[in-house]
Amino acid sequence: MSRKERENMIRYIEMVKGLEKQTMSHMTDQDIEYIYETTYMRHESE
Repeated sequence: MSRKERENMIRYIEMVKGLEKQTMSHMTDQDIEYIYETTYMRHESE
């Protein structure tokens, strides 16, 4: 995952889930991607 992709995913997660950037700064790319995908699926299905 590129740095820009990660930043965009983190911004989306912050906006939709309300998680803080600092919380996600210690997560792996796989963690961020998993949270993004599950959040996106839930948010889009509403």
